[in-house]
Parts: sequence; C-alpha cells; structure tokens
Amino acid sequence: MTKNYSFVVRPLSSVMNHTDHVNLLRPAIAQQGGVWADFGSGSGAFTLALRELVGADAEIFSIDQDAGRLREQERAFQRMFPESNLLVLGADFSRELKLPPLDGIVMANALHYFRDKEKLLKHARGFLKPRGIFILVEYNVDAGNMWVPYPLSFETFQKLAPRAGFGEPRLLAKAPSNFLREFYAAAAWNDQS
Repeated sequence: MTKNYSFVVRPLSSVMNHTDHVNLLRPAIAQQGGVWADFGSGSGAFTLALRELVGADAEIFSIDQDAGRLREQERAFQRMFPESNLLVLGADFSRELKLPPLDGIVMANALHYFRDKEKLLKHARGFLKPRGIFILVEYNVDAGNMWVPYPLSFETFQKLAPRAGFGEPRLLAKAPSNFLREFYAAAAWNDQS
C-alpha cells in the first residue's frame, strides 16, 4: 500500500500550536471515526489534534497518570470540541488497561521516558486491531537529558518497530523544536493479528 506523506516545516523560532499538532498527525489518519487512544496524553495537545482529525463520532481514550493535566484536557475539550466521545482514564498506559480493540494509538512525547522501548511497543501493539495504526511523535535524537531521558530518532524507531511486531514505519512529518533539535511523527501498522 503506497501512501503520500506531507512534511511540515515551521521556522525554528516558532512554538508548536494546535495546527502544528494536527499537521503532524494528519498524514496518518485516512478516515474519521473509529476507536482511538492517546497514551500519555498529558494536557491533551495531541488528543485535541486527534479529535479534529477523527471527528465527533470517534471514541477516544485519553490516558495519563496526572489527574490535573487530565482535568485541563477536559476543559480544553469543552471549549474546542464539546461534542466528543472522550473517555479520560487516569492510569499508567504501560500497565494492564481495559480497552476495546483500537483502530489507532497516538503516543506523543511519552516513549522517551522508557528505557525498554521494545517491551512498551509490544504492549501498545497488543491493544491494536490487525492493521491498526501506531502514531509516534518524538524528538528526532538518540541522546537525551534529565527531562527527556531516552529519546529515539526516526532511524532508531525504524529498527525497533519491526522487532515489536509492527510493519516498517513511515516518516509522516517533521517540525523544528527549540529543545532537542526537531520533532518527527511516524506511523507503524500492526502487522500481526
């Protein structure tokens, strides 16, 4: 299956906003609806972008451990998308979760907190339907710091995803960052049922 992907590039001095978040995810989302999850959703920047792309009929599970950030996210949804099927879960997404089979998962700026990324990716893949999509947004570097301890470049993700049972990842977009060079968005599909 051949897909066309667009690349988003913003000036280095810019700060990412809602449109930037949407543009990072847009190349991977072919249709509205479905059942989705945002693992490590925080205050919901990418959950809101996901909602814009999948529409009001989609069911979205927003999962994060920080109750305060989840409340902030719920307020943002009430302002921007009051007609939504948002289910907020205060939980650790790296542990067992009771979720229905998912059409897609977004994980933005969360994988870099885990040393054993292959184990976490296998865990996430277990929630996806066959051919379900995993969308990763991360810093495009392999050396971190105390705030981003274990980042992974797209090149590293290309090697890691197949070992976790995904098909070959596709680079979707890049966006400059004032912190750790740039972000990338990539997609990988669950090749195993």
